[in-house]
Amino acid sequence: MNNESSTPVTVIGLGLMGRALAGAFLRAGHPTTVWNRTAAKADTLVAEGARSAPTVGAALAAGPLVIVCLTDYRAVYELLDGSAAELDGKMLINLTSGDSAQAREAARWAEQRGARYLDGAIMAIPSGIGTADAVILHSGPEADFAAYRSTLEALGTVSHLGADHGLAALYDVAGLAMMWSVLNAWLQGTAMVRTAGVDAATYASFARQIAAGVAEWLPGYAEQIDRGSFPAEVSALETDARAMAHLIEESEALGVNAELPRLIKAMADRSIAAGHGAEQYPVLIEEFGKPGNG
Repeated sequence: MNNESSTPVTVIGLGLMGRALAGAFLRAGHPTTVWNRTAAKADTLVAEGARSAPTVGAALAAGPLVIVCLTDYRAVYELLDGSAAELDGKMLINLTSGDSAQAREAARWAEQRGARYLDGAIMAIPSGIGTADAVILHSGPEADFAAYRSTLEALGTVSHLGADHGLAALYDVAGLAMMWSVLNAWLQGTAMVRTAGVDAATYASFARQIAAGVAEWLPGYAEQIDRGSFPAEVSALETDARAMAHLIEESEALGVNAELPRLIKAMADRSIAAGHGAEQYPVLIEEFGKPGNG
């Protein structure tokens, strides 16, 4: 285990997020080495006690744990390939944004160079790093995560999703689907109530209650999906589809864009046509699980 608060850490990539990561390690008492192509970005961190490495190789050689936060996976390869020898034996944690296939390929790339590898996703803005509100997801061998968990906790609330290196990236993009869907639904409703003179702030209070209430349904709905059985305990899909029609009609009558509710109803209509009208809403997982337009 590597649970000492003095574990040396290297942070490569000092954009806004990279600087926040390095700063959090410094505040937690970890000897922190940093490197960035534009060396001046390290100045504030150096003033706070960080060591600025002259080369990528020197940064990698500074300690056992290397955190990488760059623009994309190609940048990771381009930057670290020239220092492959220094990767041998290192614990490389890649917090660069990408997709699950890129994460799995990066794991193979790192392992071929003798490094242990965890892929990660940061569910926070830079100012949140170092607080409990910052959620950092990791995927890869559990033993590697456990060895450095206490060090990584300097960044926020850390979690291990599983041995599949692609899980952190997958959760990241799945979370984006949630985020944009909630925001788009709120914008749809806001556009509608504004036609009656209701301001966005007033509607936001109501919408927040709706969103919180719907969130309470998720565990039960998840059980239906995992069982593959969708009894209509609350409402049948065909009943929901009639309400969707009302939403479309009201939007159009108000002169509000109805593309989003029409898309939702099109998916429900396909599911009903396939014989699922008497089942509960989560049966739509079958439509979401199909490529293209089903």
